[in-house]
Formats: sequence, structure tokens, C-alpha cells
Amino acid sequence: MTPNINSQPDIKISIKQTFGIDSDMEINAFSKKSEYVPEIDKTYKFDRDTTLAIISGFAFNKRVLVQGYHGTGKSTHIEQIAARLNWPCIRVNLDSHISRIDLIGKDAIVLKDGKQVTQFNEGILPWSIQNPVALVFDEYDAGRPDVMFVIQRVLEAEGSFTLLDKNKVIKQNKYFRLFATSNTVGLGDTTGLYHGTQQINQGQMDRWNIVTTLNYLTLEREMEIILAKNKNLNNPKGKEKVANMIKVASLTRKGFIAGDISTVMSPRTVMHWADNTEIFKDTGYAFRVTFLNKCDEMEKNTIAEYYQRCFGEDLPESLLNIQI
Repeated sequence: MTPNINSQPDIKISIKQTFGIDSDMEINAFSKKSEYVPEIDKTYKFDRDTTLAIISGFAFNKRVLVQGYHGTGKSTHIEQIAARLNWPCIRVNLDSHISRIDLIGKDAIVLKDGKQVTQFNEGILPWSIQNPVALVFDEYDAGRPDVMFVIQRVLEAEGSFTLLDKNKVIKQNKYFRLFATSNTVGLGDTTGLYHGTQQINQGQMDRWNIVTTLNYLTLEREMEIILAKNKNLNNPKGKEKVANMIKVASLTRKGFIAGDISTVMSPRTVMHWADNTEIFKDTGYAFRVTFLNKCDEMEKNTIAEYYQRCFGEDLPESLLNIQI
């Protein structure tokens, strides 16, 4: 990666015109798009509260943590705002395989003038800090302790980052921004829904200036999103079908939260279901290949009951494929 430290926002855009939020606020943006800017999804629907929180992060250099159930579009929300600002955006998933070395960098042997020499290659964190980049840490509450302490160093908006491996102090670029997404709010997995998440050091949680929650949408809002992606369903019959799909999803979410089932239909899953229904021209079969096949065998009857309650018809026995 080649740093472009001199790049900076050079235009202002209207919050009202760009995101449909009733506000006179204008925000700095880039006139030119770089290779690190996400693609714009023109059909994307923005949640007002989450959008305001993320925009504040970009406009005022605030550290923003977006929390909520999986599949609600937390990371996509940040990316789609960055896309409209032409703001370079890099996502890093903090799974258990990401280590301190991955973030900071490491020594590598390279050929120089025909000789092998040891050279320090900076990781994604030092590179991002020195550039006008929005860095997004996904699954923030699943990060390893050694990784979390590295991140803590850059949570201060004006905080410098000491690169011990090179005896170098890195100052943050004026337009470096930091975001994160998590399933929990830093208190660990108290519900049993998200194994592998950790409690986050409260000293670190205090450094996040803004914490916003993005959970499942209302039926009307979710329908807007699905119909925007599937224009063939934007008619009375199609809308009725999508409404029933969302009702099935809502029942799985309630069952998931109550501990009745272990797999949940996210808005993303409903979108796939609608897509597959258009492909196979069979709502029941599309339901099976999109969601039912992912479920525990012991829970399939419960989920089939959700389907029956919403569509007024039973799933064919052949689709259940339950093995006794």
C-alpha cells in the first residue's frame, strides 16, 4: 500500500440531499474516489440515528462503536456513508486469528541489490493512522486481549502511536477516522447468543465517544429495503409475500432471543430468500435452501410452524427432510 498523506477532503456535501435526513448540516468529503472507497449501493436505506452517529464520527473525528445483532448491516452502514463521502474505508475483522503482529507489522526478509536484508513491513494500523482513512474493526468484542491493548493506543483522537519495532512515533493524520462494530456492548456474552465475544476493558470502552445501536428494523422499513433490491416484487401480490417473509423472520428473531431456536433470520437472510424465490419460483423451496437447511434438525419443526403461521400453509414434508 502506498500512503497518500497529502490527500484531504476538498468539498462539502449536504446531509439532507445525500442521506435524506432533515438537517442543514454539511460534511467534508472527497471530490475524487480512490481504490479504497467502497462502491455505492444506490438502493441502500439509511437508519436515521445510526447515520447521524456515523456522520458525527466523520465530521468531528469521534470514535463511533455500532452495536447490534448480526445481519443488521452495521458494517455496511459505515461503508455506504464512506462511499458517499468518497472517504477511503478499510475493514478488519477481529477474529481470533488476528494478532498484534498482524496489526502493527513485522520483519520480513527481502532482496535488495541482490542481497537478503531484513526489513520491517508496517501493518494495517500504522498505515491507516498516517492516511485519510476510515478504519473499521468488525467483531470488535471478539478481539484478543493483546490486540485490544494495541487498539487502545489509537482511541484517543489526538493520540500518537509508538512503533516500538522501529523506535518511531507516528502522529495521526488529521483525517484518520476509527469505527468498530460489535454484537455486544462490551459486557461480554450475557445471553449465550454470541460465543467467543469478550468483556471489553472499561477504560477502553470509555474512549469510544459515541455508541449507537442498530437492531432489527420495523416491518415497513425492512420491506422498503427488500423491494428496493427486488423490483419484481414491488406489486400488491409481491408485497404480501415479502410481508409474510419478514413475519417469519420476526418469529425466528423472537425465538432466537428467547432461546427456543439457535439460528436466526437476519435482514440479509430475508433478502437472499426473496432473491431465491425469484430464481426458483417456489417460496417454500427457496425458504429451505436459504434458511431451513442451516438449522438444527431438532428445531426444523418449530421453524416450519413459523412458516405455517405466516403463510397459512404447511411446508411440504419433502422440504423438511428431518432425519429421525
